Order: sequence, then C-alpha cells, then structure tokens
Amino acid sequence: MLIKRREFLQVGSLATASFFVPKFLKAFETGQAVPPGDKVAVILQLSGGNDGLNTVIPVRNDIYYKSRPKLGIEKTKALSITDEVGLHPELTAFADAFHNGDLGILNSVGYPNPDRSHFRSMDIWQTASTSNEYLSSGWIGRYLDAQCNGCGKPTQALEIDDILSLALKGEEMNGLAFKDPKRLFGTSNEIFFKDISSQHTDHHDEKPVDYLYKTMAETLSSADYIFKQSKLHPSSAEYPNTNLGRDLKTIASLIYSDINTKVYYVSLGSFDTHINQQMQQQRLFKEMNDAVGSFIKDLKTNNRFNDVLFFTFSEFGRRVSQNASGGTDHGTANNMFLIGGGLKQKGIINAMPDLNDLDEGDLKYKVDFKNMYATVLNKWLNADDEKILGKKFDQLKFL
Repeated sequence: MLIKRREFLQVGSLATASFFVPKFLKAFETGQAVPPGDKVAVILQLSGGNDGLNTVIPVRNDIYYKSRPKLGIEKTKALSITDEVGLHPELTAFADAFHNGDLGILNSVGYPNPDRSHFRSMDIWQTASTSNEYLSSGWIGRYLDAQCNGCGKPTQALEIDDILSLALKGEEMNGLAFKDPKRLFGTSNEIFFKDISSQHTDHHDEKPVDYLYKTMAETLSSADYIFKQSKLHPSSAEYPNTNLGRDLKTIASLIYSDINTKVYYVSLGSFDTHINQQMQQQRLFKEMNDAVGSFIKDLKTNNRFNDVLFFTFSEFGRRVSQNASGGTDHGTANNMFLIGGGLKQKGIINAMPDLNDLDEGDLKYKVDFKNMYATVLNKWLNADDEKILGKKFDQLKFL
C-alpha cells in the first residue's frame, strides 16, 4: 500500500507524538530498570498563573485583607499551618503533608524583569532563560541531552499529555508525550501504522519523509515498551476520577514498574483568574488536592515516597490587590510546593512575601527559579546543572 505524504502527516495523536520521541527510547528495551532508591522528579505545572497569596495565605497581615476586601480568605476558613500562615481551604492533603513533615513551601520565586505574558513567561520558566533571552530548548530537554549523549543506558522524561511541552524538548533529545500507555499502544498497533513501519527502510542520505518513517517506527517500539512496563505493577490505589487523578495514577504505576524514567511532567489549569477567582481556584485546588493526596498515600504504601520529589510551579503569580471583577490580574513572584521524603528543609523554607515592599503593586522575587532548577538537577538527578542551565547558580538547601 502506498501512503501519501499528506495522509501520513494527518494521522492523529500518535503521529503528533512521534515527532517528539527521542531516538534513544529503543535502548530501554534491553536496558536495566531503575531500582527503588533511585530518584524521580514529578513536576506539576499550574498553567495560567496561580494566585499564590490565596494559596499560602498571610492570615495575620492587614495589608492582605485591605488589598482583597472580598477575595481575601478569612483566617477562620484557612487551614492553619503556623500562627501566621494558612493554606487555601481545599488544600487539606497539603496541610496534612506540612504537619507530617513531608512538605516544603518556597516563597517569592520568580526572576528579574518579569514578563506578564502567559506565553512568554511560561517559555522563560520552561527553557530556564533570562527575561531577554530566547531559547528553543527546554531545561529538561537539555538534561536529556547531557545525560543521554553517548551513554549506553540513557535516561528518559515523560509528559502525561497529548502535546509535548517546550520544557522537554532538547537540542538533540526530546521527552515523549502521551496521555495513556494503553491508548498509545492501541493506536500504535493499528494496521495503518504497522503498514507505515513495514514500508520503512534505512537510508544513509535521509530525506524528510524517510525521517518521519523512522521516527514513527521508533514510536511504535517505544509505545510497546511503555505499555508492557506499565502493566508490570499497576497501582491498586484509589484515585479520584479526574484528569489529574488519572495522570498521577499512571505516573505511580510507571514508577512501580521500574521503567527507566527520571522525570515526569504533568499540567493542571487554567488558573488565569481575572474573574470569578474564588470558584475557579477552589475547583482546581480540589482536583489538585485530591489527586496529590492519593499520590502521596500511594507512594508511601509502596515504600517509594523517599524516591520521589514532587514540586509545583506556575508561570507567574497574581497582583496583590483584587480587581473589580472578583479576580486578580497577572503578577510576578509566586510560591512553590515541594513534597517528598527526601526533603532536608521542610515547612516554610523562606520568608513570606513582604507586602510592605512591592514593585508597583506586585510582589518582588527573592529566589530565582533557576536556583531551584540547579538544586534539583545537581542534588536530585545527579546532573551537571551548570552545563544544562548555561551558568552556575547557587543551590538551595531543601535537598
């Protein structure tokens, strides 16, 4: 059967994923698995710019309540974690993790000369660039480049989504994006894709269409491997029947299978709460809280909690003052949650934002997010952070 180029390019989700599959994935078919004790990072992107002040709440700060007469969360409703600080009422699992010594909160994280555009600021976070620097590769993708270049047992990054984020695209290597191992496997075994794979032969002088055939073949192989690994030790824990609940259960099952994956990436949103913030953030936080709570319990039950570093980020926070539409507009610095059994600093790691010292109504950043990345790369993933980030950043002490 002759496949037309246009038909090939229109194939659906598997073809989309195949453009981003790393060439080294087939090496995992004979590679050794990651045993318990090896470190895994799970990253949750809060897309849209989460309001950090209504997440980690300064319950004794009069400026907070004066700036948010209708939107501020009352002290009696916040989940108390210290005398001065509370969490959003929906974040019960995070409050439990705080009291159990499993959670750290990093405040005022951002970067110099912040950009309030969703797309630009997300690019900055995902590429680990400066605000006036434009990079085409992501920090996790460059981690793959550094770790997998010429090595016999390469590492891997997976995104639980239909589209691969810039964060996982390297200069030479890329992560792989998919929503469900079974669906990826089922799609890859359709006759159409098998026909494509069987028609491909290697060429020394590779043309663009030849490259697509080759990439598709590698995707078929990878889909088969990931699906087989995911069935080895599927999580038996109960998770909420939500997108994030299903995604974290998939990640847990892959961790228990000992698939050779070091970084998992997943997203939740949109947190772009210009209007009706209270209901939208409450709904998203309930989904996040219930899914993450199940994930923590699952990891502990299976004795893998010490092997996993889970952390959240958002492209920016919101302005200190509420707007006239029951919401908040784009801001700057924000907080990050860190969860895991390997944390060396727990609780509130650094000072809460200083609401007496604002930059035209916005929070001032105190911690560059690239210091956080450098810490994770060096201390958790055992990688050359300076090579990956292009500069030496001081590392933090939470690991």
